Amino acid sequence: MVNELSAVVGELGGHAAVGRLVQSDADMSAAIRDGFPHSAVEGLLKSSGLSLQEIASALDLSLRSLQRRKSEGRLAGYESDRLYRLARLVALADYFLGDHQLAIAWLKRPNYVLGGVAPLSIVDTELGARQVENVLGRIGYGGVS
Repeated sequence: MVNELSAVVGELGGHAAVGRLVQSDADMSAAIRDGFPHSAVEGLLKSSGLSLQEIASALDLSLRSLQRRKSEGRLAGYESDRLYRLARLVALADYFLGDHQLAIAWLKRPNYVLGGVAPLSIVDTELGARQVENVLGRIGYGGVS
């Protein structure tokens, strides 16, 4: 991917949704540590086409907890890290599959290489996200997947 950081910021709804100008990995790390504004969740909701329930599950949060963050205005650092991870995987799927609708469908469909589970269902852990990233890399570079 030419500029992964830009793609992730785009999936999150842009710099305004992230709450600051993000031009480097250090900027993104600082934004994650401070906690994304809830507008980043809304940005991903709009750009990805995922439902709020799917995003909550991928963040390992209840729907109620995610809704509560809206009234609080900001996600916790660990929640922001998970949201970043999800946005990154959506951006990678878009890039490697070449079509946004196809990418979202792929994330929701059971995958043989992942043991018959949908990629979206295992991205709530770092290990699961790495497995999904590995399969996307195989797709992108012509390996068996």
